[in-house]
Amino acid sequence: MPYTFPVGFLWGAATAAHQVEGNNVNNDWWKLEHDAAGYIDFSGDALDSYHRYPEDMRLLAEAGLNTYRFSIEWSRIEPSPGKFSGALLAHYRRMIDTALALGLTPIVTLHHFTHPLWFGERGGWLGPDAVETFTRYVQRACTILEGVQWVCTINEPNVVAMNHGAARIMAAGHPYPSTPFPDPVIGEALITAHLAAAPLIRQATGAHVGWTVANQAFVAAPGAESKHAEVKYTWEDMYLEAARGDDYVGVQSYTSQVIDADGIRAHPEDPGNTLMGWAYRPDALSIALRHTRDIVGEVPIVVTENGIATDDDERRIAYTGEALAGLAQAMQDGIDVRGYCHWSLLDNFEWGRWHPTFGLIAVDHDTFARHPKPSLAWLGSVAQANAI
Repeated sequence: MPYTFPVGFLWGAATAAHQVEGNNVNNDWWKLEHDAAGYIDFSGDALDSYHRYPEDMRLLAEAGLNTYRFSIEWSRIEPSPGKFSGALLAHYRRMIDTALALGLTPIVTLHHFTHPLWFGERGGWLGPDAVETFTRYVQRACTILEGVQWVCTINEPNVVAMNHGAARIMAAGHPYPSTPFPDPVIGEALITAHLAAAPLIRQATGAHVGWTVANQAFVAAPGAESKHAEVKYTWEDMYLEAARGDDYVGVQSYTSQVIDADGIRAHPEDPGNTLMGWAYRPDALSIALRHTRDIVGEVPIVVTENGIATDDDERRIAYTGEALAGLAQAMQDGIDVRGYCHWSLLDNFEWGRWHPTFGLIAVDHDTFARHPKPSLAWLGSVAQANAI
C-alpha cells in the first residue's frame, strides 16, 4: 500500500561548500590537501559550483524536488579575524534568492567541516575565544538569511570532534588512531558553541534552528549491551542530548555497525559493500530515526543526509527506496519527520577522495558538464507524488 507523506514535506538533496565550490584556499581542508599531497586527493576547482550553482539548483527543481541543503563557507566570509567580506555575503545571498525563485526551500548550514586557517592557528575549537569567534561569524551570517526557514549551526559535530581529535593526537607525536573516536573535550566545546549560536539565529531570523548528527545506527552484539551504550554516548548521544531544546535535529545515516565487547566491529570484506567500504544497510536510516527519537523526544527530525556511494545507479535507487520505506514506517509509528535530503546532489569531493560517487548528478571534471542520472528523475517522481 502506498504511504503518503504530509503536505509540506521537504524533498531535496544536499551539498557542502568545500566539496562542490572549488578553490576554498583559506580553510583547513585546503591546507590538509597540500600537507598530505600524495596520500589524499586535491579538491582544486571541485565542481565549480561557486559559479554554477544556478544550474545545479535548476536541475534539482526541474526534477520535482522542493528543497536544497547547502552550506556557506566561513573562510570566504571572514577571511581574516573580524574582517568580513560584503561581496561573499552577497554571493551567498544570491544563492538563497536563486533557491527561493526556483521554489526550493533552502536549508542553510553555517559550518560544514571547514574553518578558516586563522581559526585553527588560534587553537580551533579549544581556543580561548572559540565560542565568541564562532558566534560573531554566525551573527554576521544572519544578515543574509531573511526568508530562510531552516538553519543548521554545525554539520556532524561528532565527526568534527573525531577529525580534530585525531589531529590533536597526531600533534602530540602519536600515530593516527586505528579506530578514531570523537574527542569529548572538543565535543563539549562544539556543544557550547551550538547552544550559544542557536538562540542568536532564532532571534535574528525566526528560522527553525538545529544541528545535524552523524548517526551510526550501532547495534549491540549479544552480551555487549553495556559497551554499546558507552560507544553510543561518545559517538552520538551527547550531541543528540544537546539538541533537545532545538527546533529540529538533522539525522544523517548511511550504514550500520555492530558493537561487541571490544567496541566497533569493522565492516567485513564483502562484494556488496559500497565504494566507501561500508556495509549495504538501507535499514540504517530507520534505526537512526528511532534511536534519535528515543534521545531527543518530541523534537522534529529532518533527514539531512542519506545515500550510498556506488557507480551503479540502479543500486542507488534500490537503496534509497528501501531507506524511504523504513522512513515511512517510522513516521507511521509516530516519529515526527519533516523532510528528506539525499546525499548528494552531485558526485563531489568526498573529503580527500574523488572516487566514491554519491550523487544524483554526475559531473565531468574537465568541462564541469552536469549529467543527471536516472536516480534524480526517480527521486523527483517520489517528491512530486509525495508518496512511496
